[in-house]
Amino acid sequence: MISKMTKYSFILLSGDKDSFVDRLGDLGLVDIVRSTKPVDEASAKLAGEIDLVNGLIQGLNKIEIPEGTEPIPYQKEGKDAVRLAGATLMRYSEAESKVKALQQEAEDLRVWGSFNTETIQKLAEAGIPIHFHRLSEKQFQPQWEKDFALSVINRTKAAVYFVVAGEDSLPGEIPAPSGDHHALKARLAEEEKNLRVMEGRIAALKMRMPEFEESLRNALSRLDLYLAGVSATPAAEDTIVTMVGYAPEQYDAAVTAALEEAGVFYLKEAAAVEDRPPIHLKNNKFTKMFTVLTDMYGRPQYNGFDPTPYISVFFMLFFAFCMGDAGYGLVLTGVGLLLRKAKGAASFAPLVTVLGVATTVIGFLFHTFFSIDIAQWECMAPFQSIFLPSQIAGYDGTMVLAILVGIFHICLALVVKTIYATKNNGFLGSLGTWGWTLLIVGSVVVGGFALLGVIDAALTKWILIALGILSAIGIFFLNDLHRNPMVNFGAGLWETYNTATGLLGDVLSYLRLYALGLAGAKLGFAFNELGAKVLGDGAAANWIFFILIIIIGHTLNVAMAALGAFVHPLRLNFLEFFKNSSYEGGARIYDPVKKVKQND
Repeated sequence: MISKMTKYSFILLSGDKDSFVDRLGDLGLVDIVRSTKPVDEASAKLAGEIDLVNGLIQGLNKIEIPEGTEPIPYQKEGKDAVRLAGATLMRYSEAESKVKALQQEAEDLRVWGSFNTETIQKLAEAGIPIHFHRLSEKQFQPQWEKDFALSVINRTKAAVYFVVAGEDSLPGEIPAPSGDHHALKARLAEEEKNLRVMEGRIAALKMRMPEFEESLRNALSRLDLYLAGVSATPAAEDTIVTMVGYAPEQYDAAVTAALEEAGVFYLKEAAAVEDRPPIHLKNNKFTKMFTVLTDMYGRPQYNGFDPTPYISVFFMLFFAFCMGDAGYGLVLTGVGLLLRKAKGAASFAPLVTVLGVATTVIGFLFHTFFSIDIAQWECMAPFQSIFLPSQIAGYDGTMVLAILVGIFHICLALVVKTIYATKNNGFLGSLGTWGWTLLIVGSVVVGGFALLGVIDAALTKWILIALGILSAIGIFFLNDLHRNPMVNFGAGLWETYNTATGLLGDVLSYLRLYALGLAGAKLGFAFNELGAKVLGDGAAANWIFFILIIIIGHTLNVAMAALGAFVHPLRLNFLEFFKNSSYEGGARIYDPVKKVKQND
């Protein structure tokens, strides 16, 4: 599966470049493209404008406005709107800080209730100071109320709040409250009212976020154009480095956190097809082994599909089909297990092992073991029902199976092509593709049901007629809704000629699976026959030559069969499947910046 990518745009001074790239290397998640440009007064001004708008956008994104807040708009445009918005952000931040501070202060005063600070001050001047205390319920002793001029002000689950007038030697004394709770609440109400107004202003600014983002893109574009047109003569310390980086969406949180910590300017947006981002394929443990085959042809385009899941199944099946021998499959499985310990080849060990296991299974179904027909063995009698029959409808069973697999492979390619054509062009923009898929895949399905006796001949005829009419409408008249109908008809005729002449060849191309398997089996059988003749009456010397012929002969056969089983299934995937699915490769592989760890 193709991972969705996030595009990051960076602008920083060249002096910060190395440390920034070093941070990206530590992170190991961002694939970057960089260039160095000269900087002067004009570009510095543009960079300052970018920094201002970016700070505004990031600040607005961080603010959560309560639901139901009524927006209070500003009637400003362009740069004036950005400056006013920046000032509003500062005023909002100040108002929010005041409210939070007063809320905390009000919470501290709440337990003391209402009192007159002037009265307390006059009592202190008269020699009767008032002491404020806070103790837990367990620490507080009721006897103190008799021994001191003590008055309990409040009790909570956490503590007892009390005051002592005059002489005081009790524990838990705290600083006197700075004001009256009720008076403070009145101040808090005023500040909260001001904060509500600022929230309304912020809500209006958040509604204008697309405008600010467009302003940022315009400023970036103007800076890029300016930097592209000026001479690259200033010194290194007078240069700006622009970078574009890409990372998979699943790493957004980690990348954003690292960039925020680095304190650099960046713009983040979803990568578009036009950006031609690097391609990161996200597959499971099984399909990931076959990514190397996808890369041999080329990574898919960003709006395309990942062929690796299809290659993983069909390459494995075709490889096993070409080898077609359970004994050879066991040999490959053993080679795969040995490669796990080989330096430089260990990464291929899982793939070789999987191909070996698949060959063993398919070879068993073909009842072939080192070119010996094991269906003749008495011990294999219980498995006769699962062995591939030697004849299907009067034809060689392996040949018929190769053709059926090929038809299914091509039909799957057409279905995949239709799905992604609809995704990229919409249903109306892909009616021609739908027409061909409906005709070919529909006819194959209906024909299969007819051969199995699920539907009778009369119903089959009418279904095929209906499919033909619907398909013809899409192929000849609706293949491009923006073209003249006559042009569409001509294009449909040309595509019909190409499809009719190419499709049969594509299907027959799968006979190579049967031919390669047959060639390997015949060659292995020849070595077995030669060994049997050399063995003769079973003399000791004959056994030596017999073993040498069998080992050398089958080793050569395994090597040649494996080569053919690699090349030809690859061709069937790269040509037949990719052509019929309209797969496009050639995209850049996702290669994030990483620090190279050097051994001491």
